[in-house]
Amino acid sequence: MNIVQSFLLEGYFALFLIITISYIIGKIKVKGVSLDVSAVIFVALVFGHFGVSLPRIIQDIGLVLFIFTIGIQAGPGFFDALKKHGIKLATLSAILILTAGVTVIAAHYIFDLEMGILAGLLAGALTSTPGLASATDQFGDISSIGYGIAYPFGVIGVIIFLRLLPKMLNTNIEKEEKEWDVLSTAEYPVLNAGNFVITNINLNEKSLSQLHFRQITKASISRVMHGDETFTPSPNTILHTGDIVRAVGTDEALEKVQLLLGKITNKEIPLTGKYEVQGVLVTNKEVVNKTLAELNLQASLDATVTRIRRSGIDITPSPHARIRFGDKLIIASSNMKQVQQLFGNDDKRLSDTDILPITLGIVLGVIIGKFTFLGLTGGVLIVALILSKLGKTGPVLWTMSGSANVLLRELGLIFFLAVVGTSAGATLVDTFMQYGYMLFLIGAAITLTPMIVMTIVAKRVYKTNLLTLLGGLAGAMTSTPGLAAISPLTKSNAPQIAYATAYPIAMVLLVVVMKLLYLF
Repeated sequence: MNIVQSFLLEGYFALFLIITISYIIGKIKVKGVSLDVSAVIFVALVFGHFGVSLPRIIQDIGLVLFIFTIGIQAGPGFFDALKKHGIKLATLSAILILTAGVTVIAAHYIFDLEMGILAGLLAGALTSTPGLASATDQFGDISSIGYGIAYPFGVIGVIIFLRLLPKMLNTNIEKEEKEWDVLSTAEYPVLNAGNFVITNINLNEKSLSQLHFRQITKASISRVMHGDETFTPSPNTILHTGDIVRAVGTDEALEKVQLLLGKITNKEIPLTGKYEVQGVLVTNKEVVNKTLAELNLQASLDATVTRIRRSGIDITPSPHARIRFGDKLIIASSNMKQVQQLFGNDDKRLSDTDILPITLGIVLGVIIGKFTFLGLTGGVLIVALILSKLGKTGPVLWTMSGSANVLLRELGLIFFLAVVGTSAGATLVDTFMQYGYMLFLIGAAITLTPMIVMTIVAKRVYKTNLLTLLGGLAGAMTSTPGLAAISPLTKSNAPQIAYATAYPIAMVLLVVVMKLLYLF
């Protein structure tokens, strides 16, 4: 045994050698297209063909890290996306899975192939372990042969299709990102501020609560100037004609304020005494998940929240708005020091990483996946999405800093791709030699045909944004490597959110289709 072979037998050496070579190759661009991190699987295929193997535990560790961080990142947007785009993505996922099923049935009748091996081809073409489990339960071990034949192209074919799709559709990624930003922020229009003189005599000596100011205008008042005195308002604040108020809200809300109060003015409201307006970061665990009504800031600290900035979006505050870790609150108060103490306002805490929520969340996901049909990937993803939405349970914050999420996500996916690649590479040539090209080509057809049909329907019927389509395709194909391949294409979270929405739907539908194939 030479020294090179002895080094390659060391799993950790082979792993990091594959990653090193992959990152060098991944940076090479051909006509503006590069493999980026997805180069890992192609390099790993070559290593696997020459006998290099990596421990399966590395794949599982990489998988749970990647999927958990995706769930934590996508969670807050996932449930909003499910409400707004859930039916569309569910329909597209169903179209993809049913197309794959029809392709299998067509192959059964055209080539007179045993349904058991075709069911395995279906599971491999969609790289679905739960699908394989269902197939072997229905047809026996013969399905695992079909899975082994179709799996390599199921991994590689999805990656190639997704990477080339923007070029095939002649679509500009940056333009799609801007369109996604417009769509995702449509629910949260830009907030502006304006000063208004009260000229409506019907409001004289009426309180804000009597006027139902917030309910009528959907705006909030950050300060009031009565005579020479400036103060933060409360629901019991009495308004007088001649008062000047500063209101914050959308353009539509400010128009309603003007109609209600009187006229807009350029006159500024000077800050008096200790009165301040500042942005305050939420880093105190004790206030996370509490509503503004529960905090009762006006009564306790003479403070008013005029806007909530979350993930780059300004949100109009309401009494029922729940505070999340990392929110930036624009607050007007005469007791700003106490306000800062209440919310934490410690930017260093935003970059801290608490390991407990990560490990505990993964443990819960593995347990859920073990005792349900969801499997490892589905269990971890569903748990991460739910925990991210909850934000906090008791003293535990289900959140991660952005830098920690990116690091663990990329580390997880390169570990996962390296092992998947070496495993597939070990059997790729033998599979061709044993079964010929026909089964491989049928498996390739099962991989590509559903993606092509879903793409046509998504673009022609639903006019789907490319970033959502890419993530939806990866999710509907239950392809984690596919998501890994498109992640470097954009800084937007749109693919991850679409993936997290489509993946569970497709996984359940595939298990159902496997049971229906047994009827044939």
